[in-house]
Amino acid sequence: MPLIQSICVFCGSSPGLDPAFGQAAEDLGQLLAERHITLVYGGGHVGLMGLIADATLNAGGKVHGVITRALEEKEVAHRGLSKLQITESMHDRKASMADASDAFVMLPGGLGTFEEFLEAATWTQLGIQSKPCAILNVGGYFDPLLNLLDRSVDERFLRPEHREQLVVGSDPASLIETLIGWKPVTIDKWLDRAEG
Repeated sequence: MPLIQSICVFCGSSPGLDPAFGQAAEDLGQLLAERHITLVYGGGHVGLMGLIADATLNAGGKVHGVITRALEEKEVAHRGLSKLQITESMHDRKASMADASDAFVMLPGGLGTFEEFLEAATWTQLGIQSKPCAILNVGGYFDPLLNLLDRSVDERFLRPEHREQLVVGSDPASLIETLIGWKPVTIDKWLDRAEG
């Protein structure tokens, strides 16, 4: 069973249109603080990123932000964090966030959110790391992505076991409990035409 002391949250630098997105970010941030789990995130003060950071801090939790120098210079960095780490590149940023985290959660966001989360999930699939990855599916936002993942299983691009190792839920508290009980799969990634 993984020991979860820190969770990296990938989410939008916009709050999105649905107020439920912001509420979910705030609920998750408060829950992390209550569970004494450090929030690791992209270091911004805007959008869902700022909401989850502020909620965690306001509830007495620790927040470790990781941001590139270029973004920091654009004044999007959150200045009230427990720790703000500056990196030179996005690659360094993602590696630092992964190193500092025991698990990953994706909230609503755009291309950057998708890319960062799917890279973390791929690292777990390949055995580069053994860390759970979860999708907080607020208001069905990720339904199209989940349908695509199911299609990739049907079309034999993704093993069912790897699809199933992605934790999916709409409630932050139950999502955290599932992450704590998560176990990695130890099956090879590759599929070939000769299989089943």
